[in-house]
Amino acid sequence: MMRGARERFVNRDLSWLHFNARVLQEAQDKRNPLIERVRFLGIFSNNLDEFFRVRYASIQRLDKLSNQKKVIEQLGGWTPQDLMQAIQDAVHLQNSQVEKIYEDLMVALEAEGIALITEEQLTKGQEEFVRKYYIEKISPSVFTMILRDNAAFPELNDGSIYLAIQLHSEGKTKMVQSLIEVPTDLHGRFVALPKYGKNYLMYLDDVLRYNLRYAYFIFPADKIEAHAFKISRDAELDMDHHDVSKTMLDRIRRGLEDRLAGDPVRMAYDADMPASFLTELVQRIGFEDTDALNPGGRYHNKRDLMRFPNVGGPHLEHPQLPPIMHPELDLERSLLQVIRQKDILIYTPYHTFSYVIRFLRESAMDPHVESISITLYRLASQSRIISALINAAKNGKKVQVVIELQARFDEQNNIHYLEKMRKEGIEVQTGVEGLKVHSKIISVVRQNGKGRELFSVIGTGNFHEETAKVYTDYFLFTADKRINKEVQKVFQFLAEPYRVQKYKHLLVSPHFTRKGLLRCIDQEIAHAKAGKKAEIWMKFNSLSSYDMGQKLYEASQAGVMIKLIVRGVCCVKPGVKGLSENIHIISVVDRFLEHNRVYAFSNDGNWHMYVASFDLMSRNLDLRVEVGTPIYCTQVQRQILDHLDCIWKDNVKARVLQGEDPNAYRKIPGRKVRSQVELYQYVQQQLKFGGRI
Repeated sequence: MMRGARERFVNRDLSWLHFNARVLQEAQDKRNPLIERVRFLGIFSNNLDEFFRVRYASIQRLDKLSNQKKVIEQLGGWTPQDLMQAIQDAVHLQNSQVEKIYEDLMVALEAEGIALITEEQLTKGQEEFVRKYYIEKISPSVFTMILRDNAAFPELNDGSIYLAIQLHSEGKTKMVQSLIEVPTDLHGRFVALPKYGKNYLMYLDDVLRYNLRYAYFIFPADKIEAHAFKISRDAELDMDHHDVSKTMLDRIRRGLEDRLAGDPVRMAYDADMPASFLTELVQRIGFEDTDALNPGGRYHNKRDLMRFPNVGGPHLEHPQLPPIMHPELDLERSLLQVIRQKDILIYTPYHTFSYVIRFLRESAMDPHVESISITLYRLASQSRIISALINAAKNGKKVQVVIELQARFDEQNNIHYLEKMRKEGIEVQTGVEGLKVHSKIISVVRQNGKGRELFSVIGTGNFHEETAKVYTDYFLFTADKRINKEVQKVFQFLAEPYRVQKYKHLLVSPHFTRKGLLRCIDQEIAHAKAGKKAEIWMKFNSLSSYDMGQKLYEASQAGVMIKLIVRGVCCVKPGVKGLSENIHIISVVDRFLEHNRVYAFSNDGNWHMYVASFDLMSRNLDLRVEVGTPIYCTQVQRQILDHLDCIWKDNVKARVLQGEDPNAYRKIPGRKVRSQVELYQYVQQQLKFGGRI
């Protein structure tokens, strides 16, 4: 890391907090329907939980390493201690904003006839309903953990909500102290009460609060206090790579068991909790000085707001945008026949993801298809992708699956599908030792009477039909021999990773992506120095590689015009005199999660363009198996450039990542352009005019 890195780059973790602040802005934005605003508050909370479980815990581990010079270099000029303090300061500020936004949203819900009430606001009729609801549905799942000085402290689950309870009895100096885990998994977080003039909802926490006297009937009390808290644990899997006697599957299973008891890294708690009780909990749970203690309001796990029920009218949610058919893919035509003639680009959620499933199902039924190979990273809980693969195996096709068991928080789901596929005779490989397989590729081999023909699907996102409804992603369907032969090489590498393949067309990590991108950037630098038009247009989730950031600075200084559309982390500082005047960065946060990755280089008017599974992060470039495919079809190139241009014109949901306020809404005079709405209309027009727009 070069000298002055802290001044030249934004730290990745602080940049991530800036991103999450953009999510929080959506909860404030009154242009969004009210229920959607409530749910954005849940998304913010869910993101923050994962941040502490993954990133903050990682910084804590770095703080314990002996080579702190290398650690500071890795953190972009920050010491772990300084960075953790900066994170905590930023999170404290955001948490205070969250409580204010939450209060405002509750007032707005009340105005819409939706009231969230506490146990102290119940009418007599509601009291009877809540008592009966507790007895019949909740009490069997409630376990009271009495805290005793001479007994071991109970093991607390990561991310669960707990009520810390103190029972006061007159004449007794020592209070009974206890914990209850709020059983949200079975019952959800919100209880709908009988409607009476308006719609009433109640937190499950408050249902418990109202019924605490029944739960603790053997401890007569004059007063019962209950304060909510939650803890977050280090989510890193402890993988013993040195034990060669264990398979990857065995190590993942053991790691999942150990994760449940991972070191605590954060506690969010009710600021009204008595200080003495808080101190006791902190000590007995085992928090250390560098762990984060975040005071908050009465309710925690606001991530449950992601599933906040709409008991009002449809105007409280986004209007439906049903996915659109592709003009060249109708139900009466063979997908393989269409793809044989030309490349097809699917853009979810604007197009329907069902084309990917249909591609697999047609391949499963086609008597001339010999084999199907696929890489899987995340899957839906009821995956039609898996069903299609099993169908292919039953039809006698050779089905080869590479499933990544280390997809964080999806490990258990992937183990389930691995076992299910193996029972059906599918050949399943569990990734590559030392590398995560993050590529999204399918290869189909077919005999057509004249020889072997190949078809591929290469995506920027997972083969996951649920996330495809809310994630923007590209899936390229192609029979281009140049691309398909190299997709086959990727599967050969996955089978024999000790044999490094060579690629002329694909960008493949861990060996060739970085080199390929640098070559394209150098080409633009050469054009700029020769006085030719030079432009780079990239869209991705994150840029945290300081090496790639430095290369973009070099290109900017050479006169290359650089436009970056970044959803999340961005370590590059745009618009800095003498460093990055030609770099411009925007970020769009809206109803769909921007996830498709594009790397486009103008090449003096002859565009070089890739869609890919990777971001500009060291882990994607050097430590994973990733695939980026070139776009050779000029019609598809034109579509992608139109998409990028539409997003770049956004002046409703785009933020400018520059200066002191990294999340200022972009202000462009003229008509209002909300890119996700405009893109939906673009795809509609594409269908109307048969793809000729």
